[in-house]
Amino acid sequence: MADVTALTFLALCLPLVGALAAPFVIRIFGANGAWLLAIAPLLAFLHFLRFMPKIARGEVVTGGYSWVPSFHLSFSWFLDGLSLTFALLITGIGTLIVLYAGGYLKGHRDQGRFFSFIFLFMGAMLGVVVSDSFLMLFIFWELTSITSFLLIGFDHERAAARRAALQALVVTGGGGLCLLAGLLLLWNISGVTEMSRLMGAGDIVRESPFYLAALLLVLGGAFTKSAQFPFHFWLPNAMEAPTPVSAYLHSATMVKAGVYLLMRLNPVMGATPDWEILLPFFGGLTLVVGTALAIRQTDLKLKLAYTTVSSLGLLVMLIGFGSDHAVEAAALYLVAHSLFKGALFMVAGIIDHETGTRDITRLRGLMQAMPLTWMIALAAAFSMAGLPPFFGFLAKEEIYTALVGGDVRALTFTAITVFGNALMFAVAFAVALKPFLGQPVETPKPPHEAPVLLWLGPAVLAVLGLLAAIFSTFTHTVLSSPIASAIRQTPVDIDISLTPHISLPLALSALTVLLGIGVYWQLARARFLMAVFLRAAGPGPDHGFDVALSGLVRFSGRVMRVLQPGRLEIYVTCTFLCVAAILIIPPVVYGELPRLPAWPADVRLYEWAVFLIAAFGLAAVLVARDRLTAIVSLGIQGFAVAIIFLLFGAPDLSFTQFMVETLSVVILALVMTRLRLSPDDQRPLGRKLFDGALALVCGLGFTLLLMRATQAPFNDALTAFFNAYSKSIAHGANVVNVIIVDFRGTDTLGEIAVVAVTGLAILALIRIRAGSERKLAANDPTVEG
Repeated sequence: MADVTALTFLALCLPLVGALAAPFVIRIFGANGAWLLAIAPLLAFLHFLRFMPKIARGEVVTGGYSWVPSFHLSFSWFLDGLSLTFALLITGIGTLIVLYAGGYLKGHRDQGRFFSFIFLFMGAMLGVVVSDSFLMLFIFWELTSITSFLLIGFDHERAAARRAALQALVVTGGGGLCLLAGLLLLWNISGVTEMSRLMGAGDIVRESPFYLAALLLVLGGAFTKSAQFPFHFWLPNAMEAPTPVSAYLHSATMVKAGVYLLMRLNPVMGATPDWEILLPFFGGLTLVVGTALAIRQTDLKLKLAYTTVSSLGLLVMLIGFGSDHAVEAAALYLVAHSLFKGALFMVAGIIDHETGTRDITRLRGLMQAMPLTWMIALAAAFSMAGLPPFFGFLAKEEIYTALVGGDVRALTFTAITVFGNALMFAVAFAVALKPFLGQPVETPKPPHEAPVLLWLGPAVLAVLGLLAAIFSTFTHTVLSSPIASAIRQTPVDIDISLTPHISLPLALSALTVLLGIGVYWQLARARFLMAVFLRAAGPGPDHGFDVALSGLVRFSGRVMRVLQPGRLEIYVTCTFLCVAAILIIPPVVYGELPRLPAWPADVRLYEWAVFLIAAFGLAAVLVARDRLTAIVSLGIQGFAVAIIFLLFGAPDLSFTQFMVETLSVVILALVMTRLRLSPDDQRPLGRKLFDGALALVCGLGFTLLLMRATQAPFNDALTAFFNAYSKSIAHGANVVNVIIVDFRGTDTLGEIAVVAVTGLAILALIRIRAGSERKLAANDPTVEG
């Protein structure tokens, strides 16, 4: 078991190793370094592949290391059918993406930096799906947002890339904060901090009065990450990233994180009216919006991006239904979508790389120049369209089996799904046929077949989509059934195959195909009608994001102009107001005011003299005509306090006070004379009265605090400790010195550092002033130095 834990930890760290090695490998080997870098995710893939037989038997794999046991915090992982499948998709497709990126970005000056980012992204997503600890899940969840920001904004010299990266970070980062609050609520409700233990607390969570709040917060995290309406707009804009990022983002990583979270929490938060209303509603709405917007696009990547939005909506809708067939359909479609969408995005990248354009209206007749790419695109499109003999067909049949019913709810969502699948059918073949059929047209670059690094990845994924359907029994045993079993937390046996069954789902599939062919045939007209409709509908959420962000910036600016106006006296006044409130209000509210002591009857004449000197110094400060006189007069107060310490038996403290007061007066006097600040106090009378009252209140507060502290029972435990150990441990007879130098040595060192930094700052100010005066004298001979 220890060996398995260590190897799993190593597998999780392999993407980090790849991120560190990537710049050096690319610098040495160039684009061919992708072959070496792909070894890291491949080894991780092979490691997780070893668990497939065990997971297929219904077992789970757990491990990790305790971090803070007292708070139940650990670095732990949990592998079942769901997390293992995601781990295999992330590392397997990640291996192909690394190879693809080697060819796609060949010769790019920042290729090494790109590989570092993609490996960090891979590691973050891998951490999300295997995390058992809530803490690990949240940390890796936010890391996916940060690393996607780096990848989407990779071409940071373009304003569009910077905007898309910021938008993705704001939307998904905000959702991450919602998720954090949701996880804290789940912790509070269930008392557990691990996903594996949370699975058995479903009844406790669902019966809690905080269930709805926790659900909404979790959905906030999942919907923003998986681009559900109305947060769908960030995902198409993320196409500003290089195509390898788009292919990876849409097939196996970040956008599936929200779907993973909902699947994982289905046993805990599912099977409630709230769950079964919110998820199907937003999922179905996202399905329709995504496919409708996909029809309008002419950019190949944007068409595929919007169909990813719709596919994610379909998955969320199926999870919300929660029935056995719906869970099975979600499991099948999860795998099918990863395979065909990754392949199609890489095909779009190949077309762009080899022709110089992704505009579908400028592409024709590529079949002759790029036959292999066309075959790969056609195979992936068949699976996306739900046609046999590909895995997408099995997923679509199971989807219709899950949705068919006689009630209004079932009929509504069945109609929505047929409409969405028909539009996805049209988009799939628009990508796979429009650029390749017809007479060749001139493109910015002469088209030709891509090198092996580019076509290898999509070819493997397209072939896997075919083999997974042909050998469906094996696929269900090792992948589909374990996924569904993990989502349901009960054994599930999926048995759907390519063998057709005359039934209503098959009829719905035929209707989907007919509608899809009709839309494809009238694609240009459908695109025009959708554009007209969107213009009539007005600005969408994407524009709303810009308005909200600009409004937030303006609001922040106004708040900052009020809170930070750049005037030191305002900051000092606010600080002392807070000090006064802290010192005065709590004792009054909680009845902790000190008892007024009796006036001492044995005050000696010289003690009265010291008090009079202090009063004289205070009067001198108040009547001083310039700041320098006020500073010197203020020193009288400090010296008077030092004498009081001396009279009452604290010579060490008195000596320290004398030194501090002397240095303070000298340094402040030097600063005032060198900086030549305004010589007198120009505050109006009202301001002087306010500041005086504030000073009196603060002084009163400190007086009450000290009186209350001295009236409390004295605990001499520390006194006894220092008396007993000062000489035996610190070898010093002077207890005060030992406390300052030894027991509080670090604190004293910090105080010395503060004084040193302050002195350096004062010296810098004096030199800046002197330098300015020299420059002024040099430029104007009439100015005296």
